[in-house]
Amino acid sequence: MRGRGLIRALRQDDARQVRARIAELELDLITTAPLGRHRRFEAGHELRRAKLRLEKLEECIG
Repeated sequence: MRGRGLIRALRQDDARQVRARIAELELDLITTAPLGRHRRFEAGHELRRAKLRLEKLEECIG
């Protein structure tokens, strides 16, 4: 695989990893375990960044 096919495959793999991380973060935020205010803030912030990154990756892939 060369050129655009390789780049597309790399971006698709990166998008899969970002989706998995988003699922983990969402689970962290909805679980009943007390995370503490700072940890919830960090998880929420990381979730927003991951969703934005996924949006940009999907735009590049599509």
